[in-house]
Amino acid sequence: MVTTVGRGPRKVLALHGWFGSSRGWGQLPQLIDGERFTWAFPDHRGYGDRRDVPGDHSIAEMSRDALEVADGLGWDRFAVVGHSMGGSVAQHLLVDAPDRITHLVGISPVPAGGVPFDEQGWALFDGAARDPANRKAIIDLTTGNRLSSYWLDTMVRRSLEDSTVEAFAACLPAWARTDFSASVKGNPVPALAIVGEHDPALGAATMRGTWMTTYPNARLEVLAEAGHYAMDETPVRLATLLEQFL
Repeated sequence: MVTTVGRGPRKVLALHGWFGSSRGWGQLPQLIDGERFTWAFPDHRGYGDRRDVPGDHSIAEMSRDALEVADGLGWDRFAVVGHSMGGSVAQHLLVDAPDRITHLVGISPVPAGGVPFDEQGWALFDGAARDPANRKAIIDLTTGNRLSSYWLDTMVRRSLEDSTVEAFAACLPAWARTDFSASVKGNPVPALAIVGEHDPALGAATMRGTWMTTYPNARLEVLAEAGHYAMDETPVRLATLLEQFL
């Protein structure tokens, strides 16, 4: 089952991130103009309503699953929005179905070339599948060490409830070490990257060296009061940018 919001003619497929799920979009679903847009919020395998669905949890598999969702909804052409890991999946849709994607949006998106890690960083992220303290440290780091401990704990609890340990663990090398950048470079799709000023890893500098050099019709927007989770930190501004672009 896929959660949909709105009944408008403009179709948008929203792909969640590593810590997310179809229920992990903050206030964004409540801010959608349902007369103009129809948004669909699916779960990746091992997440949310699909916690019990097995898979290899690769970016390619997530992309194929996303296309099956669009097919099931009867969508021929649609926009795709991806947060973090979902941003990598969204870009992979350009490989699998380039003629079907009208607009591409990445919210703090993982680049199509993956994300490099040093040894210490990899240990932190690799340990997050089984250690809630690592999850909290990652969320705190990627939002600029500036948000409340209560909110961080809420985000950790939600991620633990909405994903299996096995899927969460398998997704890390999938988004961090998958490189299909050569397959999407030069794609003319209108491509918007929205990043938070307080995201130290997937912020403006990273996008200028990846997203902006990959897509000739790319735009970059920086949210001054956000880190990695704009849908929670600055939802109204995020929804406004999405609506204007889409």
